[in-house]
Amino acid sequence: MKIQKSHIAIGFLSPWLVKLFIFWLYPLLYALYMSFTRYRALGNTSEFIGFDNYSTIAIDPLFWKALTNTIIYAFGAVPLSTCCGLLLAVLLHSKYSKYPAFYRAGLFLPSVTSIIVITLIFTNLYAKDGYINALAGIIGLPQSDKGFLLEPSTALFSVMLMDVWLSTGYYMMLFLAGLQSIPKDIYESAYLQGANAMQILRRITLPLLKPTILFVMVISTIKSLQIFVEMYTMTKGGPLNATLTVVYLIFSNAFEKTDSMGYGAALAYVLFGIIAILSFIQMKVLGKK
Repeated sequence: MKIQKSHIAIGFLSPWLVKLFIFWLYPLLYALYMSFTRYRALGNTSEFIGFDNYSTIAIDPLFWKALTNTIIYAFGAVPLSTCCGLLLAVLLHSKYSKYPAFYRAGLFLPSVTSIIVITLIFTNLYAKDGYINALAGIIGLPQSDKGFLLEPSTALFSVMLMDVWLSTGYYMMLFLAGLQSIPKDIYESAYLQGANAMQILRRITLPLLKPTILFVMVISTIKSLQIFVEMYTMTKGGPLNATLTVVYLIFSNAFEKTDSMGYGAALAYVLFGIIAILSFIQMKVLGKK
């Protein structure tokens, strides 16, 4: 009996398709349904309430506080991590760079280290009696009386700096891959015509790196808007909701309360819409030839 190639292909794909449906598509659609209900976890009951959850989001001060924190975090972390990653990649790609493999490995190491371990280390560094506070006192900078993570004015910025340090190495590797794909003949022609390093960077390197820059900025924006683990392990959204983010608010409503899972699902879909819109804008603005 002759078996068609399409049937063979479907047979090989079936394990992945089953996994896709059970662990991705079904939860996604069920969460959409739950966003229109008032789900009670203790009684395992749900009541259809239409768009009430979404209308509640519009007037929820906690949501707007979380959204403001998340946007501030994204607008700080995305440019900083992108620029630092690009700068390090250009320096390591330079012909004057010595031991580039050693520096690449060292700078990339934080990106493959457990995020929980890193957050615990930085929690101690940011503490009142931590090394950062002690170093600030030595060099004459203002010290924190409670610790940087316990001050509403410095908590969000402190987590942001840690995340920039953590992700810069990963983005550096992406930029290095983009730089290595640029033909060397272009650089040689530019040098022969008398172009200096800044002109080459501005007129050759950055334009040819545009697809990589777009990719890095999109994934960095998505990562920043979905920030959760750092806040959960370091601040629990505090102090005074200074580090409350949208994903942490989703988690709190969906899993820490007994009757707000539907509201948490609605928050998740609102965040999905925000991420989709911002990603679309980035691709339209940066994706133009």
